Amino acid sequence: MNKQKLFIGLFVLIIDQVLKGIIETLDKSYVIIDKVLSIKYTTNTGAAFSLFENNTFLLILVSLFILVLVYNVSFSFKSDKLTNFTFGILYGGILGNLIDRVIYGYVRDFISIGNFPVFNIADSAIVIGIILLIIISIKGEFLKKGVEKDEDKSRRRNKRKNR
Repeated sequence: MNKQKLFIGLFVLIIDQVLKGIIETLDKSYVIIDKVLSIKYTTNTGAAFSLFENNTFLLILVSLFILVLVYNVSFSFKSDKLTNFTFGILYGGILGNLIDRVIYGYVRDFISIGNFPVFNIADSAIVIGIILLIIISIKGEFLKKGVEKDEDKSRRRNKRKNR
């Protein structure tokens, strides 16, 4: 893993865990924008929208599988700032919720927007990462190993001809 992905992932992970820890100690909810945005600590023993509720072990295994899958898939893409950012926030988000599941048996959530389910920084990072990954995939930012090899062969042939 390159340093940029690692730094971004650690940054997301630290921000996620620190904010969860701070919000967890608050005694009440805080309204930021009436009926739109509030800070409200809650826990979730399931995945998104409380799916697979109280299946912590299964969700830990799924998180580990997805983390390994995302790591392996990252090698299929060109290494540039957007790609490194995308995979960095995915690593940080997945690890943030995985740590909660392993330590607490649930995920700590605290951001409430309207009637949408309460979520956290890790959830946001994962959603943004998935959206960016879709965009990068549509743009075709994959490594083109076969094409690169053919280009290298062509360059070598041209060098021989020019001698």
